[in-house]
Amino acid sequence: MLRNVFAALSGGLFGLGLVVSDMTNTLKVQGWLDVFGAWDPTLAFVLGGAVMPMAVAWVFAARRDRSVLGTPFPALPKPVAEPDIVIGSLLFGMGWGLSGLCPGPSMAVLGFGGWQGVVFLLSMIAGMVATPAIRGWMSRPVAA
Repeated sequence: MLRNVFAALSGGLFGLGLVVSDMTNTLKVQGWLDVFGAWDPTLAFVLGGAVMPMAVAWVFAARRDRSVLGTPFPALPKPVAEPDIVIGSLLFGMGWGLSGLCPGPSMAVLGFGGWQGVVFLLSMIAGMVATPAIRGWMSRPVAA
């Protein structure tokens, strides 16, 4: 129960941060990504504001074997960029650049984003549901 309360509080705080920082404004995000055009560097403050607390959290977490709520930390992933991570990152970046939304802000804009926000969220969910089947199809053995 306590874990769910903290998850809800964390999600609400994250959503509030997205709205306050204007990460839900698709034009602002696309301006940040338009490095060869009318680049808007103001979202760098949002990135810095996200990285600094995480750096402190990583130092704090490295000294513990469990979270504050008692759950064990997962094992660290291998520091290798595997092909599916690279391809997924490129697809994510292309979608972010085209729409100006990523998963967090897409949920935050549901209240005021109109039908376009709903279409984006439903499309994102469809992609998440279809991904395991697509990965299975891509990794199936090919007859020689």
